[in-house]
Amino acid sequence: MNRPGARSGRPAPRGAGPRHDDRRRTFPAVPPREAADGSFAATWWGNAWVAALERTALDQARLGRGRAYAERGHVDAITVTPGRVVAYVHGSRIRPYRTEIRMRTLGDEGWELFLDRAAARPEHMAALLDKEVPHALEAVEGLLPAPGDLLPDCSCPDDGFPCKHAAALCYQAARLLDEDPFVLFLMRGRGEGELLAELSRRNAVRSAAETIAAAPVLPAVPAREVLAAGPPLPLPAPLPFPDRPGRPAVFPPAPHAPAPHAPDPLALDLLAGEAAARAHAFLATGHDPVAGLTPWQDAVRLAAAHPGSGLTASTRALYRHLADALDRTPTDLARAVAAWRQGGAAGLAVLEEPWDPPAGPFDRARPALLAADFPAFRPWRNHLSTASLQLRLGKDGLWYPYESDHCREDWWPRGTPDPDPVGALAELLGR
Repeated sequence: MNRPGARSGRPAPRGAGPRHDDRRRTFPAVPPREAADGSFAATWWGNAWVAALERTALDQARLGRGRAYAERGHVDAITVTPGRVVAYVHGSRIRPYRTEIRMRTLGDEGWELFLDRAAARPEHMAALLDKEVPHALEAVEGLLPAPGDLLPDCSCPDDGFPCKHAAALCYQAARLLDEDPFVLFLMRGRGEGELLAELSRRNAVRSAAETIAAAPVLPAVPAREVLAAGPPLPLPAPLPFPDRPGRPAVFPPAPHAPAPHAPDPLALDLLAGEAAARAHAFLATGHDPVAGLTPWQDAVRLAAAHPGSGLTASTRALYRHLADALDRTPTDLARAVAAWRQGGAAGLAVLEEPWDPPAGPFDRARPALLAADFPAFRPWRNHLSTASLQLRLGKDGLWYPYESDHCREDWWPRGTPDPDPVGALAELLGR
């Protein structure tokens, strides 16, 4: 048989993991394997599938060739949807044949019976979660295939029932059932997520009913007797005010392959901590400390309050997300954070809002700096600058020191604001 290394028409590469949504699953080609007792399948439900195939076959010779095809790996990736199993099967020609097996899906009454029996006993739930089918579910009519229940179809010219390609697909499907019985349930019309959600709901209802039944019956007291007993007791004293905000719960780390649009654990932790701090401040003062901030100011405040020194990986991610949300760059946010840490909202205003100060302290600053042996500063609005140093007068009357690389005009907040311009520069330069 001509078996080229590169096969055309293969739906999925050999060795790839299964891709699936809840109503469609695609599995890679199943490697050859034989059960210890010589049977083709390894589980009772897989063997029930094989038995239905073998009792249906009209030509045992074609059935034997189909089994040999399956054992030699002629069946490519298999796609399972409700009522249908489809794969490409290689025969004697180069181009593979498109082969499918059709079957009836289970009706609503059948699924109700299956779900009721599966949820009736905890060991049934545990077995299904361990990818096993309890024998008690075997009695659900229509779940396991019966003779004549599997209808093969193939693009090959052979009119056998089934042809060897369809027989090979049936045999390989039995091995999929060995690995995951939820493939059988999908063939019958229900996906794994849908079934597990419904089983969990029924299990919760059953557990709640058992809990209620086991609870002691408390004697009832008529409301008129309670109201006639006299004035209500005084309320207890309020709980003592906590000296610090509570610590939020620790969120689990993100999985290696998080779900799309899943929340970031770092962001959840940060927001929970912020909510606790705001609630504590509101309880203590009756005032929300951040209610009047703009979205940009609040983003800068959040980033400035993030713990840690330097731009760690988590800090870079935080800066990137906050900056993207407000159409800024991470560099814009980093500079604003430096200004916020220098002087809060007033420091951020000094960074972003030049203004024209009135005559007085601003005019007296340049002579005072020259008298203290600082180089000559050139004025512009509320800025006094040299090639690498700058002072900015804030509307709060404080001088905010800035630095830049020589002649770069790339100013960054540095040091501590001071009402005296000489003091602000002296602290910055360590004089």
